[in-house]
Amino acid sequence: MRAIDRHAWNNGWRNWHPAEKLLPAFGLLLLTLVQPPLTTGPLVLASLVLAMVGGAGVPLRAVLGMLLAPLLFLLAGIPFLAVSMDFSNGLAFQFSAEGWRLALSTAARSLAAIGCLAFLALTTPLTDWAPLLRRIGVPAGVVELILLIYRLIFIFVERTLTGQRAQQARLGYSRFDRSLKSLGLLAGNVFQRGLAQARRLEIGLAARAYDGELRVLEPERALSWPRLALAMGGVGLIGLAGGMLARGSP
Repeated sequence: MRAIDRHAWNNGWRNWHPAEKLLPAFGLLLLTLVQPPLTTGPLVLASLVLAMVGGAGVPLRAVLGMLLAPLLFLLAGIPFLAVSMDFSNGLAFQFSAEGWRLALSTAARSLAAIGCLAFLALTTPLTDWAPLLRRIGVPAGVVELILLIYRLIFIFVERTLTGQRAQQARLGYSRFDRSLKSLGLLAGNVFQRGLAQARRLEIGLAARAYDGELRVLEPERALSWPRLALAMGGVGLIGLAGGMLARGSP
């Protein structure tokens, strides 16, 4: 989580207007959902990886690391769609060509959609979305809640890692029974500290006359129409290429 946030703050497209990244990502997501996934999905995913690595300067290792867990989950589910079980004459496994195609289509579409999310997460910090969300009419309370949860996630992760290191230094994970006990103590400690931190935040906001919205100075980022037009043109080319490949495939 911290690595994702670090790349979002330090990539080459950090100072671009959020809409210049949101609209192309949304366009690619629509292509993924509408067009045949076996031809469009790989094109969308390859273009996103190329944009993140070659354009924004995000390390390839970070991109692959973010896609690895969803990929393993999708690969684990492919056999359940491609193989059927028959109990008529005992237990028998049967390979299904239609199930195999469905499994590949589901995996390609899902991974391409996850790639769109990874593109936004690795190129734009969450705080940059707050002004855009307010402009499109999202209630201020919802935006503030998103930012608050975003802040608390890092606090909890930091305290969890600190507590885990302290337990490891005391051989808290040397045996299985000690590991269970250490995990229980760690979870209880993080929960209590989380409640205490939430209470301190509530007191601090009340002392500052919080009325449902934190008003802060926000940097003005001009929308670059040439960059946006170029990005949307790329989306159109990917959609055209995917459609041509789909018509040419059997």
